[in-house]
Amino acid sequence: MSGELRLDIDKETAKGHYSNLAVFSHTPSEFFLDFALVQPQGVAQVVARIITSPQHAKALMRSLADNIRKYEAQYGPIPDLPGGLPKPEGPQA
Repeated sequence: MSGELRLDIDKETAKGHYSNLAVFSHTPSEFFLDFALVQPQGVAQVVARIITSPQHAKALMRSLADNIRKYEAQYGPIPDLPGGLPKPEGPQA
């Protein structure tokens, strides 16, 4: 693909979903990216699932790492979460 890509987004999708937990799993041909909202009661509700190819998952990882580097260059280091992330229970892809 050459040139710039123009993204179209409808109003409902543009609202987005807040997520404070991500759980990733994979098969030989796909990656499943589940984004969830962990509530104070300890329940995590998946708010979005993205299914993508291994090649796109790897490109996403590189792009996210590049954007974190740029963010930290502008705003300073992002601190790690204290105590790490909770381990999800229940069915996963």
